[in-house]
Amino acid sequence: MSQLALFGGTPIFRKPLPPFTRIGGQEMKEVRRVMKSGVLSGFIGAWGEDFHGGPAVRRLEEQWAEKFRVKHAVTVNSNTSGLFAAMGAIGVGPGDEVIVPPTTMSATAMAPLVYGGIPVFVDIEPETYCLDLRLVEGSITPLTKAIIAVNLFGHPARLAELRAIADRHSIYLIEDNAQAPLAEEDGRYAGTVGHIGVFSLNRHKHIQTGEGGVCCTDDDDLALKLKAIRNHGENIVDAAGLQGQPNLIGFNYRMTELSAAVGVAQLRRAESIIGQRAELAEYLTRQMKGLDWFTPPTVRGGCRHVYYVWYGRYHREKTGVSRQRLVQALQAEGLPVAAGYVAPLYRLPIFRQRIGFGKTGYPFQLTQRLYVDGMCPMAEQLHQEELLGFVVCSYDPSKEQRRQIVDAFHKVYEHRRELALSEAASR
Repeated sequence: MSQLALFGGTPIFRKPLPPFTRIGGQEMKEVRRVMKSGVLSGFIGAWGEDFHGGPAVRRLEEQWAEKFRVKHAVTVNSNTSGLFAAMGAIGVGPGDEVIVPPTTMSATAMAPLVYGGIPVFVDIEPETYCLDLRLVEGSITPLTKAIIAVNLFGHPARLAELRAIADRHSIYLIEDNAQAPLAEEDGRYAGTVGHIGVFSLNRHKHIQTGEGGVCCTDDDDLALKLKAIRNHGENIVDAAGLQGQPNLIGFNYRMTELSAAVGVAQLRRAESIIGQRAELAEYLTRQMKGLDWFTPPTVRGGCRHVYYVWYGRYHREKTGVSRQRLVQALQAEGLPVAAGYVAPLYRLPIFRQRIGFGKTGYPFQLTQRLYVDGMCPMAEQLHQEELLGFVVCSYDPSKEQRRQIVDAFHKVYEHRRELALSEAASR
């Protein structure tokens, strides 16, 4: 192979990869229908027919519930809002513990904090990067209110087993399903196994409305509480029959009619859109299988992986080159690879410094729990040393460019000795 671009050679990619776009004629048609109606939001923050939103919102909720085979789908303006609403709906309060993985977007761990709850970080599996089932049950205490399972990168956590643990301890299982629409475990959709599952329709996700989200549940009471928290619920406690909920506080987590209209069209095309992303990821896995220095994404038996990100594990001991140096070489070839994900969330200042927390501060219980390095060694190892991949929901390479992605990995590997020498010389 030719000389590495990092050392003056010709890069494999001569121009940036094209972005993956999802918006087309069907979305435009649905948006035009809303614009012609003149109703851009159908919500009113008082009990009555308009408490539930406009026609596009209701249409999306009905079709979402049918698609995912759940009793209730409640739209919100983001997955973050959905997680916050879920914590409120299950009654998380000051001092309640909520088990969360450290490897996830920050909103997952912030959701309990909104209500004064305490995030309890539990380490992840090395294969699927989801909660390590063996460690979850041992982390449950009399204060545990819920488990938040994140179906990370498009692969389901061990949902049926987590639900069984939750039921055994009379606590809740909440699914953060932002990255895994249409993922499956044993024939059930991710996001539908827990008491509440929260989906994202953010612009980065498989299907999107710009900003948006959907909460799924089969529980009538939880569905009503989710709707109340979404839409100024303090106003409707008596009228809606929410007895025993005098302290319920609602927010404005409402989805607009325009967003819902886009969502209707995106949901209609979801199988095609998500299938294309999975097909690209599976092609990369086939081409990279059998390499001793890189383990492609694992798919657990009985599961469907939908690949928000195609992440595998890099094994430095097989190349003698640090992941950082390998990534530099790949990026110099024009390949936008991702190294690591997010640092374990317990490293955030809000947990390390506990800014604003005191004896009477909010939430005061956090001062009794220490968040230190070493809490979740697998999460730290994967983020700092091993995770390496390609964001399939961000790019749409042609057939030739798909081959070039694989070529870039092989080219860099073939020059590993040169990379190792240059790295050693720079120390």
